[in-house]
Amino acid sequence: MSKLTRREFLCRVAGLGLGTLAGSWILGGCGSQPASPTAVPVRPTDIPPTAAPLPTATAAATSLPTSPSATALPPTATAAPTAMPTLAHPHLAVARGGQPEELVRAAMAALGGMERFVQSGDDVIIKPNICIAYHTFEYAATTNPWVVAELVRMCLEAGARRVRVMDSPFGGGPEEAYIRSGIQEQVTAAGGQMEIMTRFKFLPTQIPSGLDLRTKDIYDDVLQADVLIDVPIAKHHSLARLTLGMKNLMGVITNRPEMHANLGQRLADLTSRVRPHLTVVDAVRILMDHGPTGGSLDDVKQLDTVIASSDIVAADSYAATLFGLRPDDLDYVKAGASMGLGRSDLANLKTEEISVGT
Repeated sequence: MSKLTRREFLCRVAGLGLGTLAGSWILGGCGSQPASPTAVPVRPTDIPPTAAPLPTATAAATSLPTSPSATALPPTATAAPTAMPTLAHPHLAVARGGQPEELVRAAMAALGGMERFVQSGDDVIIKPNICIAYHTFEYAATTNPWVVAELVRMCLEAGARRVRVMDSPFGGGPEEAYIRSGIQEQVTAAGGQMEIMTRFKFLPTQIPSGLDLRTKDIYDDVLQADVLIDVPIAKHHSLARLTLGMKNLMGVITNRPEMHANLGQRLADLTSRVRPHLTVVDAVRILMDHGPTGGSLDDVKQLDTVIASSDIVAADSYAATLFGLRPDDLDYVKAGASMGLGRSDLANLKTEEISVGT
């Protein structure tokens, strides 16, 4: 299927029927094994930075050796300052000002390319936000279809064996939500596969690092995938304040109301078990109010921005600033940083900002 322009897509959506889908869903095979209670293995290049601040460029305040055998510095010599470590890639990449596909490409290039995350033969799962079946992407309740499709395309270019895209909507059925969001059409055109998250694949899973949430039914394929890419849309949420990368992971579990009792900590606990290798925040159009479902274009703000990082806490921290908030204003970001899941100290992170242009 050829890639549609936005104008063609909007025309198609306007007349879209949401009836039975014929042969377009992958229901997944049987035989999944229960998830291991150990942490999900990650590639060394994808391990998020720890929460510790970067070392400063001053010499350590240690005394010179006083042993008679020690060689003292000459009276006029000074200790060499400790060099700041050079990072091969930034912690965060922020692309602004272009079309969604261009923004994704620019942000990923700054991070070292998709090849840094996806290797030949990998089984990749992309988890966007497709929470409802009754609004198109313009209302900023679901992830931008072209952001998702471009990630699919880049994964396949990097040699992925297959790329599946999935979510578990709470407003309407997945068939309708996948179509109405526009994501199914764009993903299929890019060569990816839409998958309905079938009930039997949500398996009881231990969360060894959880401080409040110790076990949860988690979609097993997400834990078994070689690469997991989290692609939230940045939007207001009436309970969590914002839906971003960590909040978007609620789509891979069952019994979501259970999370609300201590939402910030439980989201961090869940993230400690479901560790995306890459988080790409869609801020092309953001929902400023009445989230998570929206419904009024008056609540939508167009920013034409994409944020990408291997550190989900850092990505969420930066995205919070788009709403005039600080990282510490989000309980799950505070909890995640405290647990060492990533960093929220934006001033000390290496951030590359790219202006794509029009």
